[in-house]
Amino acid sequence: MQGKTNPVTPAGYAAMKARYDHLLGTERPEIVEIVSWAAGNGDRSENGDYLYGRKRMREIDRELAHLARRMKAARVIDPAEQPDKARAFFGATVTLADEDDREKVVTLVGDDEQDASAGRIGWSSPLARALKGAAIGDLRSVRLPGGLKEWEIVAIDYA
Repeated sequence: MQGKTNPVTPAGYAAMKARYDHLLGTERPEIVEIVSWAAGNGDRSENGDYLYGRKRMREIDRELAHLARRMKAARVIDPAEQPDKARAFFGATVTLADEDDREKVVTLVGDDEQDASAGRIGWSSPLARALKGAAIGDLRSVRLPGGLKEWEIVAIDYA
């Protein structure tokens, strides 16, 4: 992902920032305190608090570094400011219908915000790539693990 921008909604960026701030301001200082206390208890080789604390601190530091990289590359895009609301672009909520007229509603969001169970699909996912630029009434085919699936765009909304 180096050199690429990371499109993200304002809410997605706020969630990343909140997670970063929580890790840096709350969790990490608590773990540092536990590790310092445990280190003062003598033999570190069999000290569970010390070993777990050090492991957890490495995990937090890795996540902080990851979040810092993602936020640095982030390009906040407000879906409400999309000039062409008749087509599916970043931030659009798209209603799709398959061959059996079963509807599915998906929202195109940044890859860091994706949650398929909530209907939020990442901007670089196969379905999102197929939907980019689509208008109501367009048919789009997507190659899924189960084979080729065709969807008709029924509605586009930028709430």
